[in-house]
Amino acid sequence: MTILFFASAAQEPGVYYAFQNSDSVGKWIVVLLIIGSILTWTVMLDKAWSILRAKRLSKRFAEIFHRYGESDMLTTALLREAERNSGPVAAIYRAGVDKLLEFYGESGRGIPVPRKLSEAQYNAVEAVLEREVSTQIQELETRIGVLATLVSLSPFCGLFGTVWGVMMAFCGIAVAGKSDFTALAPGVAGALLTTVAGLVVAIPSLVGYNLLTGTIRNLTVTMDNFTEQFMVCVKLSQLNLPDNDRDNGRF
Repeated sequence: MTILFFASAAQEPGVYYAFQNSDSVGKWIVVLLIIGSILTWTVMLDKAWSILRAKRLSKRFAEIFHRYGESDMLTTALLREAERNSGPVAAIYRAGVDKLLEFYGESGRGIPVPRKLSEAQYNAVEAVLEREVSTQIQELETRIGVLATLVSLSPFCGLFGTVWGVMMAFCGIAVAGKSDFTALAPGVAGALLTTVAGLVVAIPSLVGYNLLTGTIRNLTVTMDNFTEQFMVCVKLSQLNLPDNDRDNGRF
């Protein structure tokens, strides 16, 4: 029954009919485009899950930082949340806090003691934050280039298969010495199948690429805003410190 079903399907107009009437080059192009489609959906689903998760975690930590950070950036609750949170904004916070603790001293109980920072130390903290932002952006953009490549390449592969198939169909007509359209139609149908397959790969890739890159841009703005807010909180916390820390030998 299965053999009869595919045999009848090959004789009826449709995708399988077009595939059966393609030459070996057209069939290989269709197979490659099917593999490209599987790769496209795998990358899109994986990156969508990771980027949306990063966006959710970043939003949650940014809200917690806004609640605690303006009064004290080194509260226990904020530090614990940063350790539990694996989002990019929390990673930026951890990098900035680690740099601050290098400049702050510690009391006998291991508690950091805020001290006045010089202009060079401000710049060092800001540089660490910006470097961490760049690292997080690179992580978010991993494998996004695969989608961009498939968006550009798959239509050209389909077009190549179509041009090749039409050329071979006309060559077959010339060799057979027939000008009958019914003899040309199967070859043209097989040739056009590669264009259809190329568009099936390119259209979802284009939509997914635009959505993912748009979300990454929004996350980049969130990280940049957090970096500025972090530095503002550092400078505000410095206003409450006495100006004679260096004179007393505390720095």
